[in-house]
Amino acid sequence: MDAPPAREREILTWERFGAASRELAETVAADGFVPDLILSIARGGLFVAGALGYALSVKNIHLMNVEYYTGIDERLPLPVVLPPTPELVNLEHAKVLVADDVADTGHTLALVHDFCRGKVADVRAAVLYEKPASVIACEYAWARTDRWIDFPWSSQPPVAGKGTGESAALGH
Repeated sequence: MDAPPAREREILTWERFGAASRELAETVAADGFVPDLILSIARGGLFVAGALGYALSVKNIHLMNVEYYTGIDERLPLPVVLPPTPELVNLEHAKVLVADDVADTGHTLALVHDFCRGKVADVRAAVLYEKPASVIACEYAWARTDRWIDFPWSSQPPVAGKGTGESAALGH
């Protein structure tokens, strides 16, 4: 399946991302949730986690690689955690904010949420976009949409490495 025409897409620019991530952080803060660490889901969650980290004054940011999407609207049967796996040692009193760009199917967020459950005091999810089909309801979402999303970090094909020369960039 190819990406839909531009008129059927949600377009997130870098400028709009700045405003969106700030508003998302304000929502978290207004709820009174003070995370001890932010767990970013790579790759799209890296941008969100960095922005939330600055806005919420959280320097403790960790990364979790989860492979699920293999192409445009193509995914593995289930998301897979790639090494290295974060060690959630001595974090039983920690509040964790899981950051990602989108809760599309929600399976990746559900996997990370389940990974944290029982190892930390509280785990919540913050995303820029949540789609209606998501199997997990995120505590914090900047917007909800059922449209295809063009993110500024993935709207163009790679310039080097795997996937160079692909006709379309990976989106959601």
